[in-house]
Amino acid sequence: MSRAEKIPVDALSETQAGAELARLAEEIAVHDAHYHRNDAPIISDAEYDGLRQRNSEIEARFPALQRPDSPDLRVGGAVREGFEKSTHARPMLSLDNAFTAEDIFDFCDSIRNFLGLAGDDPLEFTAEPKIDGVSATLRYEDGLFIAGATRGDGFTGENITGNLRTLRDVPLRLNGADVPRVIDVRGEVYISHDDFAALNARQTSEGKAVFMNPRNAAAGALRQLDPAITAQRPLRFFAYAWGEISELRAHTQMEMIGRFKDWGLPTNREMRRCESPEEMLAVYGHLQETRALLDYDIDGVVYKVDRLDLQDRLGFRSRSPRWAIAHKFPAEQAQTVLEAIEIQVGRTGALTPVAKLRPVTVGGVVVSSASLHNEDEIRRKDVRIGDTVIVQRAGDVIPQIVGVVMDKRPQDATPYIFNTLCPACGSQAVRETDAKTGKEDAVWRCGNRALCPAQVVERLRHFVSRDAFDIEGLGEQNIQLLFDEMLITGFADIFTLREKIEEVKKAFFRKREEDALERERRTGKKRKKIVDESKRTYKEVENLISSIEARREIELERFIYALGIRHVGRNNARLLARHYHLFGAFRAAMRNAADHESTAYRELLAIDGIGETMANAAIEYFTDKRFKVTVEELLREIIVRDFVAPTSASLVAGKTVVFTGSLEKMSRDEAKARAQSLGAKVAGSVSSKTDFVVAGADAGSKLKKARELGVTILAEEEWLALTGA
Repeated sequence: MSRAEKIPVDALSETQAGAELARLAEEIAVHDAHYHRNDAPIISDAEYDGLRQRNSEIEARFPALQRPDSPDLRVGGAVREGFEKSTHARPMLSLDNAFTAEDIFDFCDSIRNFLGLAGDDPLEFTAEPKIDGVSATLRYEDGLFIAGATRGDGFTGENITGNLRTLRDVPLRLNGADVPRVIDVRGEVYISHDDFAALNARQTSEGKAVFMNPRNAAAGALRQLDPAITAQRPLRFFAYAWGEISELRAHTQMEMIGRFKDWGLPTNREMRRCESPEEMLAVYGHLQETRALLDYDIDGVVYKVDRLDLQDRLGFRSRSPRWAIAHKFPAEQAQTVLEAIEIQVGRTGALTPVAKLRPVTVGGVVVSSASLHNEDEIRRKDVRIGDTVIVQRAGDVIPQIVGVVMDKRPQDATPYIFNTLCPACGSQAVRETDAKTGKEDAVWRCGNRALCPAQVVERLRHFVSRDAFDIEGLGEQNIQLLFDEMLITGFADIFTLREKIEEVKKAFFRKREEDALERERRTGKKRKKIVDESKRTYKEVENLISSIEARREIELERFIYALGIRHVGRNNARLLARHYHLFGAFRAAMRNAADHESTAYRELLAIDGIGETMANAAIEYFTDKRFKVTVEELLREIIVRDFVAPTSASLVAGKTVVFTGSLEKMSRDEAKARAQSLGAKVAGSVSSKTDFVVAGADAGSKLKKARELGVTILAEEEWLALTGA
């Protein structure tokens, strides 16, 4: 026992108090690990409580001495007004999904092809349970936990540091001589089955609503603005990956997870190393059979290439790593009655039939509707109103109708006849024909693009969505409300709402009144005082206006995506932004490319990853007079920031590269991915703007054109030397 440990709190000097707080933080962390991670406490609850009490008393007397790893931070801090944004040093990308054994063999083959490995070359993977929780990242500097965030859109999340500190599973300090100076630890926050049952029992005893499932309960707890509420929820954490790291402490995924455990991070004991697809599938089969015996929810198995140097070579696609995949368990199914089929109109005019179902619980979630995709799908499955249908949630997320229970079909059920008139504007819909293949599209589409109210609303919803302008408070219902009130009919109107704030407040209050009256009629419960409701409504509108004002600047790639151009998703938007850099340059190029014989059109198609369909959609958007006006009005309200390529010391950053011929050291896909990771732009054809042509064996017309244009030609070895590969 140290000398300071014997001294009463009110007799400690400041120096003694600092030393005692350091000792208590270390000792309590050890006991937390024994209790929460090993389920093997080594002291009594009373002794543990005594340590915590002494720590609290010392901090109360010397508040300036509170440590970053203070045990008292576990109980939460001050209530926050809202979550700040947190940009990830390295993106937190999602995983591609696999559903069959064939998918796993294809995944392994794709890895070998990308790396140029022969069938008998060794290739190992790790296999671990896919925890059905909420992703989070923990940042440690010099071993201390300093910040934490949600995954968000993969690039920017919400700062939930105070909430994550309350998790007993999250060490406030990493232990070990080899802890990196900086490391972002990625993992999953979850609630165990036993803790979830106890939580719902407490909710019931207190007369509160029970939680639908552990994942929803965990997500709600993490997003509490008051960390003290989060501290009351039994959240736990598994660490399974990392983002930014100053010093890599292993050569394989398996070794790195071992280091995590040594440093005090909770890891999953079910993780295995596999040497073949057969072994991977064996782990999958075992976990599928035994998942009910685990004390936490899993929805599949995650496979990762074990060697970290191979992970580095494989790199990333736009939204996922090439070296990992999630093998999902079969979806749970249930039977219910299809009561109606409604046609919904999307932002590109697609008429999508939606099955309205008698509510049924599938995989812990109540399902009342499911997409039927298109007319051909309805005919193929012979789905009729009144049918009893089999419903499942694809990937445990998206509801879908698997088929019809024919034995239960009503005698008067008739085949569904698809109405080809747009239900929103009455325009005749058409099924477009692919000019190249002559094949008719499966989707009926309303051609009244600019004026169809349903399309306008859907474009507005897309415009404010998380991956676009990300305007908090402008959800689906509020967009519809503001459109119905004629307060917003186009993108630019959103940024003029401050000028109409009183009208917005009145609209929001009327809607709240209507909802309250309907709720009162339905439940018999009296609504709150009108004064309270008006104050809450006006505060909601003020917050909305503040959110809009905070989004008057936007990155180029997000802006291109936000416009809702058909076929231009997030990946294509980034490709276009990276190529053109400035919105003005991009817009001018699209207008010039309307001439398919022009240099602008050839340059557009030369961008690796951009095909004719997408190119023509972008050209059509910027040559349509109505959308030209829409964009011009919007640009008077906002600022579009130029694309800034990731900083790189690479000699090829910002250069345009074309690969031709057969490469020996790596596959063509790996070469392209490597070039893009170094900041280069990869093109599919040679032009006067090409900086390098990398020529392998049997190079043909591209090499010839490069010589004609005087473009620098590199042999594979010269390219590897230039890029340091």
